[in-house]
Amino acid sequence: MNKKIFQLGFLTLIYFCLNLSSQGQGARNPILFADLPDISIIRVGDSYYMSSTTMHMSPGVPIMKSKDLVNWQLVSYAYDTLASVDELNLENGKSTYGRGSWASSLRFHNGTYYVTTFAQTTGKTYVYTTKNIEKGPWKATSFSPSYHDHTLFFDDDGHIYLIWGAGKLQLVELKSDLSGVKPGTERVLIENATAPAGPNVGLPAEGSQLFKVNGKYYLFNIAWPKGGMRTVIIHRADKITGPYEGRIGLQDLGVAQGGLIDDPKGNWYAYLFRDFGAVGRIPYLVPVKWEAGWPVLGVNGKVPETLNLPASKGVIPGIVASDEFSRKKEEAALPLVWQWNHNPDNKLWSVTERQGYLRLKTGRIDTTFLLAKNTLTQRTIGPVSSGSTSLDVSNMKDGDFAGLALLQKNYGLVGVKVNGTSKNIVMINASNGKPVEAQSIPLAQKTVYFKAECNFTDKKDVANLFYSLDGKSWKPIGTQLKMAYTLPHFMGYRFGLFNYATKNIGGYADFDYFHITDRITNLK
Repeated sequence: MNKKIFQLGFLTLIYFCLNLSSQGQGARNPILFADLPDISIIRVGDSYYMSSTTMHMSPGVPIMKSKDLVNWQLVSYAYDTLASVDELNLENGKSTYGRGSWASSLRFHNGTYYVTTFAQTTGKTYVYTTKNIEKGPWKATSFSPSYHDHTLFFDDDGHIYLIWGAGKLQLVELKSDLSGVKPGTERVLIENATAPAGPNVGLPAEGSQLFKVNGKYYLFNIAWPKGGMRTVIIHRADKITGPYEGRIGLQDLGVAQGGLIDDPKGNWYAYLFRDFGAVGRIPYLVPVKWEAGWPVLGVNGKVPETLNLPASKGVIPGIVASDEFSRKKEEAALPLVWQWNHNPDNKLWSVTERQGYLRLKTGRIDTTFLLAKNTLTQRTIGPVSSGSTSLDVSNMKDGDFAGLALLQKNYGLVGVKVNGTSKNIVMINASNGKPVEAQSIPLAQKTVYFKAECNFTDKKDVANLFYSLDGKSWKPIGTQLKMAYTLPHFMGYRFGLFNYATKNIGGYADFDYFHITDRITNLK
């Protein structure tokens, strides 16, 4: 055989095998490498819907849709703003980082979709309802108190319940219109739900999600024994009021907190999530088999790397996406991938005042980035991701600071600071919890480009920031950001576009685009 023909044939065979292998891999865990914690999933026909926690972000309680449990797209939010209080509005030096609305419960009952959640910030429990989960509108009801990590449950006999608590789990019945609780119905459901995980209690059992399968009730919780890992605990009972018997459902990789979902073919899965450093808390799926009336999670007690489900197409553009900010004049809304840090001031931003640009205007004096209004955010994604933007600084005023952020308590910023008549490109590094100006470079033109590259591979959790004067040749600036998932913010890092004033109001910054990719150029 001719040597060249042999080599060509051999290479073709390798390519074919690799291509076939990649097509046949199917889904892999995590199913979504992005911060989507406290997930609640339902199936309506052949469509799945999922809610998650976004705390201090607005709009809140994102709703996602999937046809295969792997590929998800944002379709709605349960609310635009949770409430108008100083903490949510970033007023009077107050904020609600790490609080806002927490774990939600998503349900479908008699043609209506229900999302319930709770907020430490306001001390209330919230009920959102709609006939059309993808288009709305949503109706909001709230009542006191705030029922921690509750699960909403519609029983077959018409009664409606909430189960909530930590360690000691409690049950209460709701009024038929879900406007509040029925007096005198509160009772202890399980005195010590953590017991199956052993006596060394770290995080007591919480994150309740209740399901009814073949006439039995199954209650999922998470616990975190001291010196151990996040653990799934399952209790079951013949009546909703108990008595309940419990056991460990899964103890592997710290993958825990969630519940059960089935597909139209009768296959069962548990949807759970895992703490994964600075990128946040990321969703996993594990197969479920039923044995002796119990759901058995995983493969030989382990979380599998691969799943017998369709391959993921990635989270771009379903969960995060690039935006050219090109809108028709009547289209003033932002795509669902965007969320504001806290409640926005809608008078101070626009995508229509200058065609093809996001304009962020200043309306008050701020002293710190974390308390500045109208920072527009998207999730970072793993294992690596890059966010970039172009900024026109022509109309910024003395004291203004605008640019690209990596938002968490230990944040990183690259932007333009105006001081008198001079402008400087500045990198701020808050790796140690306090902002440090790591580098400042004079800027003599009106347009500048910024980029942030994040590496979450194996929890490396580092980011590098860059600037460019032409949008093609990138230069590193400042020092490497050591990213950390901190409990005060309780959220994975976010890309952010920001502009705030420190001396004068009335200036504005124009962002030409935001581009996000799942690649970076610097792996160091």
